[in-house]
Amino acid sequence: QCILRLAEMCRRLETEEEKVLPFYPSSLAEGELQDARRVLEEPPVEPLAQAAQDYVGLERFWQRFNKAKLEEKVLEQTRAALANRNQHLRGLLQQYLAGVAVSQKVLKELKPL
Repeated sequence: QCILRLAEMCRRLETEEEKVLPFYPSSLAEGELQDARRVLEEPPVEPLAQAAQDYVGLERFWQRFNKAKLEEKVLEQTRAALANRNQHLRGLLQQYLAGVAVSQKVLKELKPL
């Protein structure tokens, strides 16, 4: 019940795109999708599979959770790339400012001549 309440609360925070197309498209071919559906429709034989059948209702939750984790990793990688670019640009700026400072010193020394 707690998870369902949290899911309802999170639903309000979703963007329009997430509400319309909440998951990534499947990368399986049509035949593979049919095989997967057929296997899912068969009654489970093993005890562990039977226990997992009780939690089928959480499948959407785990799909959303995994999607959020993937997006979090992408954002972390993007942030790291931007931090590297920022550091590089700062280095270039320091080089430029060092060059300007030297040029002004040279001009001051040449002025009396």
